[in-house]
Amino acid sequence: MLAGKLSRRDLLKGAALSGGVAIPLLWLPRLARGESANETIGVGAIGVGGRGSGIGNEAARFGVMLACADVDRSHAEKFAARFGGQCEVFTDYRRVLDRKDIHVVTIGTPDHWHTKIAVEAMLAGKDVYCEKPLTLTIDEGKILRRVVAETKRVFQVGTQQRSDRRFLQAVALARSGRLGKPLTATCSIGAGPKGGPFPTSDPPATLDWDFWLGQAPFVPYTKERCHGTFRWWLEYSGGKLTDWGAHHVDIAQWGLGCEHTGPIEVEGEGDFPTIPENFDPVAFFAGKVTLPNAYNTATTFRCTLRFANGGTIIVRHGPDNGVWFEGPNGQIFVNRGKITGKPLEELTKNEQQWLEEEVTKLYKGRQLKGHMANFFECVRERAEPISDVATHHRELSSCHMCNIAMLLKRKLRWDPEKEVFIGDEQANALLSRPQRKPYTIEV
Repeated sequence: MLAGKLSRRDLLKGAALSGGVAIPLLWLPRLARGESANETIGVGAIGVGGRGSGIGNEAARFGVMLACADVDRSHAEKFAARFGGQCEVFTDYRRVLDRKDIHVVTIGTPDHWHTKIAVEAMLAGKDVYCEKPLTLTIDEGKILRRVVAETKRVFQVGTQQRSDRRFLQAVALARSGRLGKPLTATCSIGAGPKGGPFPTSDPPATLDWDFWLGQAPFVPYTKERCHGTFRWWLEYSGGKLTDWGAHHVDIAQWGLGCEHTGPIEVEGEGDFPTIPENFDPVAFFAGKVTLPNAYNTATTFRCTLRFANGGTIIVRHGPDNGVWFEGPNGQIFVNRGKITGKPLEELTKNEQQWLEEEVTKLYKGRQLKGHMANFFECVRERAEPISDVATHHRELSSCHMCNIAMLLKRKLRWDPEKEVFIGDEQANALLSRPQRKPYTIEV
């Protein structure tokens, strides 16, 4: 259910249904009640292969790593070995959530697990740092936004470009009007890979394959479906559109001043080499049709999102990874290595000071620092971090819409207030997915 507010009973029921311990919301760690800003923060890491290992290690710089969980036990054991025996190892993330001495969890699992684990973590009284892309579907984002509001947890999404001065400067200049109106933001995010069909095999002895699949339909184990290459399968992710799109579209929509709303229209074309012409994505996600055992996300693409304020976002596979903001009076290009454009290069000394003040305002009045440092600062102060769920949900929804428009091969109209497609039942059916039991998201 998505309508209405969560009652305390609803939240406790959600915790019970999750299979974990139902922890009353009136109970919070002393740190979360703000009793001591110097209290040690207990940290748990959930999903510790690849990027999950990286954010877990970074979080350990700001607290004490007490436990980790991964459905591939070899990943958990390798991660825990760095902490000299203080980090307890689990394969079931719920055992991490059961520990009352853990105040914060990092979530670095594949995308299709993010929402379920994050909901259960918040219900258990934990603050959350979750890797991007935050959700598998648009409706999952609505759920997370509501649970964050009801539980008052501190929640940071791992879109670290929001903590990068270059991107903040580009957003500030775009929002200032110096480029003129209307604005177009072009996001180049790289092409997706081709691969397969792949052979199936028995899963490694250390991996719980059924648990890894979670809400997705059961299929035989395929090495290329899991770990780092999960993102090239629609069953678990959204390909480049939600991988790099979660970063660059996030910045583009912020720069257009549309971080609290959504587009009114979306269209796109993409190449899906292993998907047939008559493909029905609704039937596919319901498990009624199958595809070859091969990567199935878009390899090349060009999508256009139009907003009510006249702004436009173009998402394409290349070239030159980065974001262009263009208006009648100039353009700015920004990526993780540079920011260029005359509107920046021609700033006077006073205007440079103005820009720094605008960067601070965008960073919610805080001193600019690393993304994880911003999160832990907000945990201690019970404040909203720079990459909050509400705005990231809006911007990631744009990425999900691009995939939906490409799969349906038509232009779609979107109601940003109701957060539904206008007059298109098939598109609205793709706002969520059927979920395999017992891995459903219970709220």
